[in-house]
Amino acid sequence: MGLATALTLLFLCACSQTNEGEAVAGGKEEGKDSLVLSFENPQTNQEFKIVRADKLFEGLREKIENNTERSELDVYKEVVIDPVYQDCFANAEYPYMADSILHSTPSVYTPLPTLSEEIEEKQVEETIKQALIKSSNLLPSDKETTVCVFPTTKTVPMFTVGAGKIIVLYSKYYDDSSIKAGIAHEYHHSVWTEKYLTDNASTTVLDNLIFEGKAVMFEKIAYPDITFTPIDERYHQEHWDSIENDFHKADFNRSMEIISGGKGLPDLYGYSEGYKMVQSYLKLHPDLTPEEWTPIKALEIFNDGNYIDNYQ
Repeated sequence: MGLATALTLLFLCACSQTNEGEAVAGGKEEGKDSLVLSFENPQTNQEFKIVRADKLFEGLREKIENNTERSELDVYKEVVIDPVYQDCFANAEYPYMADSILHSTPSVYTPLPTLSEEIEEKQVEETIKQALIKSSNLLPSDKETTVCVFPTTKTVPMFTVGAGKIIVLYSKYYDDSSIKAGIAHEYHHSVWTEKYLTDNASTTVLDNLIFEGKAVMFEKIAYPDITFTPIDERYHQEHWDSIENDFHKADFNRSMEIISGGKGLPDLYGYSEGYKMVQSYLKLHPDLTPEEWTPIKALEIFNDGNYIDNYQ
């Protein structure tokens, strides 16, 4: 995966479950202007957009049925993807993160409750707006940030396809707290991509753990009273022994195993362990702001945070 490996870790709170989610029918068909909410941070004038792609799903089933000479996927792309492609996916550094949206036909023939009305009722746009403003106050960006909302029936959260491009797969399982914390998490991934991703990056397992750890730390700084990404405060020697020798490897698959858990590791192990690495560093450097610690290299955070002492 090379340079793209790091941001693939938007995985949870981002990510890894994107291949499970299918967009679903619901919402109202409207012109593009009605799909996009543009606004600014009132303090900094940083620019944002919320794109309501969910509104494009109304009538999709009928359009597919009325165009039997064309594939379902072609109709879906024309009706749903094309109107929002520029805002949500164009020039993204990690377009593969959105493969389940871009290249899979939604299950439009299954009776599904509309989620657009719920998005309106729960004032999801306002919650996203608040989270973006709060996050940008902690970590400013020079790039407009766009959040695109698609509906899903799965328990799939959010992911980032590149700098300034966050995808929210909204389901009935969302609540106000999870939206806020998830947006903060993904916003950090977005800004990191904008400012610190380089074409010649060689990304190691340790880089990926710290990458996720930084996003979890940012999420918890922004919303300290919200438990979104679970953290195990214990130090399990047997788990550590099974991953320590992999840190120097540029191995995407191994990174994913550790991040998400499995093969003897607890679920979401890497998110918790990466967070504790960043936490250990910041305990020794308590005056650093997110702007200051975000660019610090993973090896420096690991070494200067004396994290290995927890396993000696």
